[in-house]
Amino acid sequence: MLEWIGLLPAFPLAGFLALVLTRGNLPRRIAGVIGVGSIGLSFLLAILISIEFLGSGLESHTQLLWTWMSVGSFTPGFSFYLDGLTVVMLLIISGIGFLIHLYSTGFMADDPGFARFFSYMNLFVASMLVLVLADNLVLLYLGWEGVGLCSYLLIGFWYDNPANGYAARKAFVVTRVGDTSMAIGLFLLFQQLGTLNIQEIMTLAPQQWSEGSGVVVAASALLLGGAVGKSAQLPLQTWLPDAMAGPTPISALIHAATMVTAGVYLIARTHVLFELAPSVQLLVAFVGLATLLMAGFTALTQRDIKRILAYSTVSQIGYMFLALGVGAWSAAIFHLMTHAFFKALLFLASGTVILSLHHEHDIFRMGGMRKKLPVAFWSFVIGSAALTALPFTSGFYSKDAILLAALEQPQYGTLLWLGGVLGAFLTAIYSFRLVFVAFFGEDHTQDAPAHHSHDHAHDDHHHGPVREITGFVMAAPLVILAVLSLVGGFIHVPVDSVFGVHEEHHASTLVHGFMIAVPIVGVLISYLLYSGAPQGRGLQQWLKSVRESAGGGALMRFFFSGWGMDKLYDFLFVRPFIALAQLNRRDLVDQFYGLLVELARIGNRAIVLTQTGYLRWYAISLIGGLVLVIGIGVWA
Repeated sequence: MLEWIGLLPAFPLAGFLALVLTRGNLPRRIAGVIGVGSIGLSFLLAILISIEFLGSGLESHTQLLWTWMSVGSFTPGFSFYLDGLTVVMLLIISGIGFLIHLYSTGFMADDPGFARFFSYMNLFVASMLVLVLADNLVLLYLGWEGVGLCSYLLIGFWYDNPANGYAARKAFVVTRVGDTSMAIGLFLLFQQLGTLNIQEIMTLAPQQWSEGSGVVVAASALLLGGAVGKSAQLPLQTWLPDAMAGPTPISALIHAATMVTAGVYLIARTHVLFELAPSVQLLVAFVGLATLLMAGFTALTQRDIKRILAYSTVSQIGYMFLALGVGAWSAAIFHLMTHAFFKALLFLASGTVILSLHHEHDIFRMGGMRKKLPVAFWSFVIGSAALTALPFTSGFYSKDAILLAALEQPQYGTLLWLGGVLGAFLTAIYSFRLVFVAFFGEDHTQDAPAHHSHDHAHDDHHHGPVREITGFVMAAPLVILAVLSLVGGFIHVPVDSVFGVHEEHHASTLVHGFMIAVPIVGVLISYLLYSGAPQGRGLQQWLKSVRESAGGGALMRFFFSGWGMDKLYDFLFVRPFIALAQLNRRDLVDQFYGLLVELARIGNRAIVLTQTGYLRWYAISLIGGLVLVIGIGVWA
């Protein structure tokens, strides 16, 4: 089966081509079969390849399909590399991707762009599979840019709404900043090492560079720039919440299985470079810590069900960066896997809620939904429990491993651990705030809409009776993901051969107990504040007084705006650019060349004036010119 590895991205790529070339003229059933079936074939093949590879005892397997280009000594190939890390990523991308595609056939059933939607989704998965399979950084970069292109197409899928187009452009431009940093890093690595083959770089780097060398610090910092762009970490995180403009299955695919995990994968795949640059590796940890706290505080104030989940993704990717920064490579990939389970579950469940409530997004326009939407309710309870890292859920085991590894970091372990625990506390509050507000208390579904929907092809908003939309194709992925969210913590991540044998963490019973208690306390506080329970009236009155105070209201608005990052970038970059554009609206460069053209025209008109048609004038001109030339020769 290993020789068939090239078919993994080929199946979804073929699905993309079939759907694009037929220009949406296929019957929906056939388009759905092609879209879902191509990912299903990749998932089935990934399972078979993984079983054979893990059973073979091999540490890695490389397959060259063909040489991509040959320029001097630079001969990158379309060649795929398989090891334990690749196996994990393949199963997550194709498996979660298949469930999301299956769900999408129900969610997008009435959309006129049905075939176009699945063509983009197929290309998205194909690009991500190329990214994780690549054995060289050039091929990885091809998949990296393919993922960026597909995110643009999918976020702006409903392009008739200008806001969706803006969100797509924003995602594309912001991530291009990181991509440029990464490209410069690739140039530097090739200039120094003469290769972009990942395994050769991992071998040559320790031989040529000492720890802390300026070149390896620069190279790893540039790669980190690419990672923070794709994985929506500070300071390039602003695109991800706005990416909610796309259909909900797109949000699930971006957040759970593909795009935002690419940065985590890049750092993990090039971990040797970061180990040689401890200052940059520590920076990775602090970027993750700052991001998870900022996103946690922001999620506390959001009203849009999808934006709450979007900020939770930014926060959870922050935990993965924290793990990478303290050298807990296995824990980072473990959390990447468990996060894929419960975040896909939460986003798909939110899609069910949105459809059932006629495209309502505001959780404060919901309420009392636990009996009307039982499947969505239990999906949210299980997904939120895993996101909060309550005991015996998948998120508990992966987040526990990250926090214990952070505590053992020699320099700033206590600080990193406390920050991570605070983030877990915030996660518990905002996760169950969503559950209690949306599914408990009074039914507000007949209230006037607070805003237009961003998850529909049209902005019109029609209220009607609440009806849970859970056909088999939408319910089955929710049930499977719910089970994985509960038991996923017991799945072994086979990456020891990539990162070394996982070390056991030795923490006191008090530390373990504290880490278990903090999220439980957070859930209790969320219950008292948002469930309408009479026991929490005092706490509810206190929160109301804080919101209504000048300082508290300003702080809430600051958190709601994402800590003002969009306004900051608008002030630093957008407004100066617009001012320069207005200043240069007549284009100074064009004016320079326009001046040259005008001078040529003036010269032409002057020469035309000399053409009189009189022979004596031409004779005098010739004699005068001859006298002038002779005179110059004599005087010279």
